[in-house]
Amino acid sequence: MKNLVPYSVYLPVEYHEKIKELAKERKASSTVRDAICMILDGDDSYKAGYNKAIKDAVKVVKACKEIEIIAIRGRYLDQLLADQMQQLEP
Repeated sequence: MKNLVPYSVYLPVEYHEKIKELAKERKASSTVRDAICMILDGDDSYKAGYNKAIKDAVKVVKACKEIEIIAIRGRYLDQLLADQMQQLEP
C-alpha cells in the first residue's frame, strides 16, 4: 500500500471487542484494511466464502426434519427458506 489514510467506522460492540483483541497483537489495522480492500476490489475469495456460507445455511435448513412438516400457503417452510437464502447469492 502506498499512502494510507485514516477512516473511521462504527461497529457493533462485539466486533469492537474482537478488534481490540487483534490490536493487542498488532493485527487490527491490517485485518480490517485487508477485508475492506478484498470486498471493494471484488476479490473472488470473499464471494466464494459468502456463497459457501449461504449454501451451508441452506443445507442446515434442509437437514432439519422438524421444519419439513410446516407448510405456508401450500409450500413447505424448508423450501421457502432455502429459496430465500439462495436469492442472496450474488
